[in-house]
Amino acid sequence: MIRLIINRILVAFPVLLAVISLTFFMVHSAPGGPFDYDRAVSPEVMEQLNEKYNLDAPLYRQYFDYLSNLIRGDFGPSFRYPGRSVTEMISIGLPITFELAMYSILFATLLGISLGSIAALKHNTWLDYFPMSISMAGICIPSIILGPILALIFGIWLGWLPVSGWGEGYPGSKVLPIVTLGTAYAAYCARLTRGGMLEILGQDFIRTARAKGLSEFRVIVVHALRGGLIPVVSFLGPAIAGLLAGSFVVETIFNIPGLGRFYVQAAFNRDYTMILGTTIFFSFLIILFNLIADIVGAAMDPRVREEYSDE
Repeated sequence: MIRLIINRILVAFPVLLAVISLTFFMVHSAPGGPFDYDRAVSPEVMEQLNEKYNLDAPLYRQYFDYLSNLIRGDFGPSFRYPGRSVTEMISIGLPITFELAMYSILFATLLGISLGSIAALKHNTWLDYFPMSISMAGICIPSIILGPILALIFGIWLGWLPVSGWGEGYPGSKVLPIVTLGTAYAAYCARLTRGGMLEILGQDFIRTARAKGLSEFRVIVVHALRGGLIPVVSFLGPAIAGLLAGSFVVETIFNIPGLGRFYVQAAFNRDYTMILGTTIFFSFLIILFNLIADIVGAAMDPRVREEYSDE
């Protein structure tokens, strides 16, 4: 297990450095600058702004200065929010984005595992075909299309749920964003659960458990479901990180003041440090949750534990 953790960490460092370097040079290669949309200022004032934010230095020097600050945990100041650092902006938006992601992954896992288990147990019946057809539709419809459709039907036509806002003062405002963000992941969970369950149900130890007289409930829950969920557990790590990183579409559609919305605004405003800070933060989360998923998957799968045995 320790070997697994060390291997993943050693791989993470060059990946994170590559993300930082690629994002830095792509952002700085874009035409224009972070102050181009301000009202007209004199060249002297523009020169002072560039000097204040180190934008007048050669690009390679800006890069190494940024890496030096990053090692100390300093993401730098935001260009578009005077007096606020990128770390402060992340701390403001992250709780809402994290709450949205956690509710969405809870919705996705409960719905996906339930539908996938039913489909596996009722293999080649309508209880298998119908949920899998629905899950395929959930995978094919992106959130940028599903969100407006749900808002139109349940928010405008039926008037059951609000179409914007989050939390207090907006009863039921969390339902549509959670369903929009979690539907595709529920579909993936359903298909992975079905595939994993079908593979496990055909194994010899399942037939042995039934031959010993164990109840069907115990065979399914204790033996089949535990092994069948290994693909789902491996998927949940990148899924959680993907929900956090991909929430900007849903937050924009439903006007949620989360980190994803700040990221979109930073891209439009050419807020270099905000773009870099959020990209690095999201990349770190993806690596972290992938590591957690690998550890949990190894704990559930003896084959992985044997592969990375410390002996």
